[in-house]
Amino acid sequence: MSKSTIYIISAVALIILAFIFFIAYRLGNLKRLKNKEIELEKQRNLIISTPIMSELAKIEVILKNEKLEEKLKQWQERYEIIKNERYNVITDKLLELDGLIEDKNIKEAKEKVVDLEMEIYKLRVTTDNLLDEIREVTMSEERNRAIVTKLKSRYRDLERTFNNNCNAYQEIYNNVELQFENIEKKFQDFEDVMENNEYDEVVKVVRVLDEMIAHIGVVVEETPDLILLINKIIPTRIKEIRDAYSKMVSKGYPLGYLQIEYNLNTIEEKIKETYDRLKLLNLTDSMFELKTFLSYLDNLMNDFDKEKRSRKIFDENAKSFKYKLEKVNKIVADIYSQLDDIKSMYNLNQDDLNDLETVNRNLFDANNEFNKMIKDLKDKKEPYSVLKDKILNLSMRFEHIEDDLNDCLKSLGSMHDDEIRAREQLEEITELLKKCRSKIRNYKLPIISNNYFVELSEANDAIYEIVKELEKTPITIKTLNIRVDTARDLSLKLYSTTNEMIKTAKLAEMTIVYGNRYKPMDDDIEHGLDVAGQLFFKGNYKKSLETAIAAINIVEPDIYKKMLNVYKDE
Repeated sequence: MSKSTIYIISAVALIILAFIFFIAYRLGNLKRLKNKEIELEKQRNLIISTPIMSELAKIEVILKNEKLEEKLKQWQERYEIIKNERYNVITDKLLELDGLIEDKNIKEAKEKVVDLEMEIYKLRVTTDNLLDEIREVTMSEERNRAIVTKLKSRYRDLERTFNNNCNAYQEIYNNVELQFENIEKKFQDFEDVMENNEYDEVVKVVRVLDEMIAHIGVVVEETPDLILLINKIIPTRIKEIRDAYSKMVSKGYPLGYLQIEYNLNTIEEKIKETYDRLKLLNLTDSMFELKTFLSYLDNLMNDFDKEKRSRKIFDENAKSFKYKLEKVNKIVADIYSQLDDIKSMYNLNQDDLNDLETVNRNLFDANNEFNKMIKDLKDKKEPYSVLKDKILNLSMRFEHIEDDLNDCLKSLGSMHDDEIRAREQLEEITELLKKCRSKIRNYKLPIISNNYFVELSEANDAIYEIVKELEKTPITIKTLNIRVDTARDLSLKLYSTTNEMIKTAKLAEMTIVYGNRYKPMDDDIEHGLDVAGQLFFKGNYKKSLETAIAAINIVEPDIYKKMLNVYKDE
């Protein structure tokens, strides 16, 4: 078989396959359209089977007034249009759809389906609305009687509660009883309109009954509590507050900020208005208002307790603060009264003066603030609750003033202490130099080195500088402390040099004397001791000691330790 033959066979097969698919697609569409037609017929039949005729027949039975007769006529006319015109239109369109399906006109058949769906939907809405309007009348009696039965049960419960607690209603009893009678009449009105099939009026009567019973329910439940609040609880609380207020005012409490009399008078007027409305059974917001008043009165008592606690805290802190203030005022006043003398004695720097001035300025402000606080208290401008916070705040700030003052006092006091200490140390340093001179004189050294006299001179000069600084007016404490430190260091250095020189000279002399016993034994020992003696008389005591020890070590290796022990024993 040639390739061209194969291509031809393949093409024919594809064409046949496409044709088969096309036929299957059309048949599928036609089947779906047929099913849709059947579904639309069912929907049409359900619409026409709506029980409108049976509901209209019920109205004919209960027809007793012209208004309802007029409505019945309108409903019948609307139903005739549905049944004889709009229903037939849908039937005709269904026949047209069936013809299109038979002719296999798929495109137009689909358009007709959409048109039919819209017509059936509009007809269903129209039919349902008509049925609802008719049933509003036919089911009115059953529905409204069920509602009224529940309302009557609620009414009997409220009436029983009212009669069992009639004493709790006091002057309002007759008004409430009259309202119950009005509700009884309204129940009779319901029976009358139901008897006459006045269904438009029934709705109004039921609505009024519902509102009246809801209202009388509030009246029955809330009136005893309202009367109790109006006639007993709130008046008693107002009297308690007026008594407490009078006592506190007589004790000097500044309570003007609470506006007690104005607020209590306003509450009494509002309560009277509430009671007048209650007599008319108007309870709108009454319970809320009375509870608000009661809460305000409770808060007033809390305010009174707060003022009492605040007064106790204020009195304690004001007393303590006044004592501290007077003490600090006296100290600062004493400092300023002696400030010229202090300046003449000591060279105060500007920082010291600025710190003192800051303390004085802050102290001045604290005095003014405290005095104003006391004046406001006497004038009853501020309540204790406010004054308490102010005195606590002022006390905390005053602690910083005290700390700053203590720093100033330490600075001024340290100047005097430094001067006393400098004079004491001058005596100690002078005494130390005397000891040095005494030691030098007592030992009678053959020669004293020039370095020693240099140190002695420096120490004397440093002492002289202390004396000069102490004689200045005013004294510069910082410079004086430097002079004292310098003189002390030089004096201690001289004292150490003196002791070391005398010790070394004494050890050298003792070692040479001790070693003379070994001279006949060895020429080297003799020579070393002779050199050591020469060095001693030249004032080179350290080298003399070292030379003598080196010579004697030939026969006595621990000679230096032995001489140290002898020196300590002396």
